[in-house]
Amino acid sequence: MVMKVDYKDIITIEPGKRGGKPCIRHMRISVYDILSWLASGMTIPEILEDFPELTDKDVYASLQFAADKEHLVIYKRA
Repeated sequence: MVMKVDYKDIITIEPGKRGGKPCIRHMRISVYDILSWLASGMTIPEILEDFPELTDKDVYASLQFAADKEHLVIYKRA
């Protein structure tokens, strides 16, 4: 079963924080940070161990946010 994460209360964008990049719950950890860690081979348990302020839902919200953003880019090109 595929579960879509509702990230609207998790992903925040503040102009004065991290240059307005999408971040996790008003923290300075960005969606890009999480995606980079995953792309470098870190597992979700490793990320959560290194950053105990994060939850697995934060990681999945980042992935869903990125997927939705990519979908919009592809859809606009078509």
